[in-house]
Amino acid sequence: MTKKIATAALVLSAFTLSACADYEAGPGRGYPPDKTVDRGIDEKHLSQLQWGVWVDPNGCDNWIADDGVEGYMVRRMDKYGKPVCSGVAPPTYTAGDFKGGSDIRDPN
Repeated sequence: MTKKIATAALVLSAFTLSACADYEAGPGRGYPPDKTVDRGIDEKHLSQLQWGVWVDPNGCDNWIADDGVEGYMVRRMDKYGKPVCSGVAPPTYTAGDFKGGSDIRDPN
């Protein structure tokens, strides 16, 4: 009886751990190493997107881009690694045409 319980526990743990696997690039291949490429419908380098600025509630800038399917946001930092709070827009507002980097229409 103990051997059956141990076998069942082993099988259950194998299934549980398989849920943690990364299957985006296929079993065992993991995520592609280059994170600078949008791998969506209109695949392109992220530098080809049109970026804008969203000002967070604290008044600091965040780079944003929207390609119609996926969105990207990166905290804007100065050369010392501190957040940039430029005042380009009021808190929680955006500046720039950050939805202009793709041919895919965004319903919003």
